[in-house]
This record gives sequence, C-alpha cells and structure tokens, in this order.
Amino acid sequence: MFSPPPEGIAFPDWAYKPESSPGSRQIQLWHFILELLQKEEYQGVIAWQGDYGEFVIKDPDEVARLWGIRKCKPHMNYDKLSRALRYYYNKRILHKTKGKRFTYKFNFSKVVLVNYPLLDMAIPPGKIAQAPLS
Repeated sequence: MFSPPPEGIAFPDWAYKPESSPGSRQIQLWHFILELLQKEEYQGVIAWQGDYGEFVIKDPDEVARLWGIRKCKPHMNYDKLSRALRYYYNKRILHKTKGKRFTYKFNFSKVVLVNYPLLDMAIPPGKIAQAPLS
C-alpha cells in the first residue's frame, strides 16, 4: 500500500496521495521536508531552528533541486516549491514564520509524531518541562 514513513514518524492517512495519482511518487512536499530535516547530511541545506517545529531553508535552490529529483521534475525551482508550500497554510500543516526569510513552522497537531526524539526537533534544553524527581 504505502511505503513506511521515516523511523519515528507516523503520518495520518490523509497525508498520502493514492498510488494512482499521476506524478505523486507517493510523497508530499511536507513529508519530504521532514525527511530532509531528519538527515544530518542536509543540515547545511535545511535545519530545525527556534521554536518547536520551526525550520529554515538555508539553501532554497538546493531544496528545490532535491525535490525536483525526487518528483522527476527537472525544472523545479524555489518559486514553484514555495507555491506548493503555500497550499499547506490553509490545510494548517505548516505556516510561514513572520519576519524570518525562508523560515516555516510545522503544526504538529496535524502531523502525528511517534517516539520522535525531542533534541532532533531543536528544542533548547531550557524549554523542555521536567517533572520533579521524587
């Protein structure tokens, strides 16, 4: 049916396009972004920053190029990619961070995370609430 999500992340059924969708290649852009954010080799291109779920696209042209490769669309560019990202605003999957260029934030109430290490989400240590030890 669907290929499994990256380790530690579970996506709701609505996150996937049907296999029969032309050009879908079984992945949506926001899912692809989460995949890049999980891989250390792309930290120079895209990385977590700031608040929980916030990320910055450090090299927009490279992210667009990688997305184009994944979707077999060699003419992909950041204009096209950012247009696709804007569709997610109404779905409340993510939104643009005001005043920060190339910075977005996931709405994780729409994306179900399972056993995802908090440190990978770039939460500063002081922001994690800890229960008192008894």
